[in-house]
Amino acid sequence: MRLKETDFPEVKIIFPEIIHDTRGCLSEVYDKLAFSKLGIDLEFVQDVCSVSIKSGTIRGLHYQVHPYAQAKLLRVTQGRIFDVILDIRPSTPSFGQHIALELDAADKSTVFIPTGFAHGFCSLTDNVEISYKLSKHFSPGHSRGIRWNDPELNINWPVEAAAAIVSEKDAVLPLLEAIIQ
Repeated sequence: MRLKETDFPEVKIIFPEIIHDTRGCLSEVYDKLAFSKLGIDLEFVQDVCSVSIKSGTIRGLHYQVHPYAQAKLLRVTQGRIFDVILDIRPSTPSFGQHIALELDAADKSTVFIPTGFAHGFCSLTDNVEISYKLSKHFSPGHSRGIRWNDPELNINWPVEAAAAIVSEKDAVLPLLEAIIQ
């Protein structure tokens, strides 16, 4: 496995070795020992699959609070997304800053998102499927979010706001400034 650093040292992109032959290919998706050697040494307790039918679907920016704060391993298994990871740790110099990545099922990469970061994405193709490994179970009482189009975040989403497909819940999430008050 090959590790790629991001602008947030805690967020990592992992590229598996892909073995090709005349039948297709094989790649290792997760190996606790290999990930531990890359500095990702957590117990994952839940696997979740998300499907977005239409291009332009935006989900997020989601996170959970203590004691159910989640680290995530995210992998696009079908399609392509514009992925956003937002630092929501008030004590860090990078609080309120984000990184945006384009992730594609074709490269089989996995993104590690530690606790302290909110996550969201926009589907760039129809029928996007994402697989998540989570370090804590989903807890509705600890689930939080930040509005995807908060102007203070300055995220350059690849879809116009009027054309974005957003859930009613995500459309009314609070702005970032509300979570630090």
